[in-house]
Amino acid sequence: MYFALSRGTIEAQKIFTKGNRSMYDYLIVGAGLFGAVFAHEAAAAGKSCLVVERRNHIGGNIYTKEIAGVETHMYGAHIFHTSNQEVWEYVNRFACFNRYTNSPVALYRGKVYNMPFNMNTFNRLWGVVTPAEAKAKIEEQIAAAGISQPKNLEEQALSLVGRDIYETLVKGYTEKQWGRRATELPAFIIRRLPVRFTYDNNYFNDRFQGIPEEGYTKMVERMLEGVEVRLGCDYLADREALSALAKTTVFTGMIDQFYDYRYGMLEYRSLRFETEVLETENYQGNAVVNYTEYEVPYTRIIEHKHFVFGSGPKTVITREYPAAWKPGDEPYYPLNDEKNNALYEKYKALADREEHVLFGGRLAQYKYYDMHHVVAEALALAGKVLG
Repeated sequence: MYFALSRGTIEAQKIFTKGNRSMYDYLIVGAGLFGAVFAHEAAAAGKSCLVVERRNHIGGNIYTKEIAGVETHMYGAHIFHTSNQEVWEYVNRFACFNRYTNSPVALYRGKVYNMPFNMNTFNRLWGVVTPAEAKAKIEEQIAAAGISQPKNLEEQALSLVGRDIYETLVKGYTEKQWGRRATELPAFIIRRLPVRFTYDNNYFNDRFQGIPEEGYTKMVERMLEGVEVRLGCDYLADREALSALAKTTVFTGMIDQFYDYRYGMLEYRSLRFETEVLETENYQGNAVVNYTEYEVPYTRIIEHKHFVFGSGPKTVITREYPAAWKPGDEPYYPLNDEKNNALYEKYKALADREEHVLFGGRLAQYKYYDMHHVVAEALALAGKVLG
């Protein structure tokens, strides 16, 4: 069940807990994927759970809702992919996945290129036909760059794929994503750039891939069946009262915020979305089109109906704009540079000493996780503490 937690409810529960150590075995902070998986496993093990969620919906950033008859990803595109059969079988208990294959394209100065970089991309760039021709062209451009010790992201990319691929498909997109010029970004951000010498436009190499036919929200709803969920409930605004309701708290929010930024703030990149209903059946012909020119302010346009092979007279698109993060914004991508990772380790040392609080998920662990990683981490924590 889902309902908002009022101040009166909290006060009543404070009184109740004076004579009772706790009402629940687990208080789970966050109704995103990590919290939902843990709550399902705990409930299945006979534990009583309360899930509290700051937003007015479940699902976290994988939240979907229907707009103009189209199931819409409200926080950016989410394609479930994994090679972990256990994780794949697990999520299929809660949703029927379609056969969607992620094959984005990039638009640069009026020309369309396939992503990731593959033989279709190289043919479009240079007119080459064979893998040997493509490899020779890339090696020639890497040699021409003459970079043995890259000092920044631009030099790193040039040393990996050469100038044509870098300037057409990497430079502008990356600079928009990070809000800084490539020459100002550290080289380690790009450790490798995937180059495929096959005519295969599938972005992922995983064994399993797809999107829930009814949307991610329905999947999370099924995970939370039988679990008490309270929406519009900010744990950090009334931490003492809410923590007193349970023996153990599972926290999936920002770890530095949990500790009131004791050592300083961890850094993130954020995103801004503009969603629009269009009176046309098909706007761009693909679910994801990346815009790699720096002068185009958004990084990509998502056309949601293509995720589920939809039809109908209207379509819904979302333009995605990278943004600098500030308190109050949604944090999306951790800036895992040396400085921030060292700061996170200080917070992790505090978390490791907690006796009645468990931390999990991308914000609590300050790590970029794909959805399959989140499911695996939640299952691992549940297996550890539930026995």
